[in-house]
Amino acid sequence: MITEYEKILKVLSDQNRIRIVKLLEKQKLCVCELAFVLAIKQPSVSRHLKKLKGVGLIKEEQDSFWTNYVLTIKGHKHLITLIRTISAWLNDDDQIKEDLKRLRQADRTQLCCS
Repeated sequence: MITEYEKILKVLSDQNRIRIVKLLEKQKLCVCELAFVLAIKQPSVSRHLKKLKGVGLIKEEQDSFWTNYVLTIKGHKHLITLIRTISAWLNDDDQIKEDLKRLRQADRTQLCCS
């Protein structure tokens, strides 16, 4: 039987899911903002979010028109340590730097409602 930490590590083994976690570390985001930053289709983002949600790494919050996604690692000592370690490794990653640059350009009112 796969343990909880094995399930989490398996989910985090995907580059796009790691990028999503890194972005959600900065702020809550909707699917269209994540799709814009990652430059992938919204259905793909939704599948990644479902997997992250399935292991308890993220949760949904409704904000009128938008469904926001947020990290839910508070209170999980080992998970906090894991995410902080992964995050520290990625701080100098060129892809992550580019993602954070694109995040500053993401305007949900333009992305989601057009």
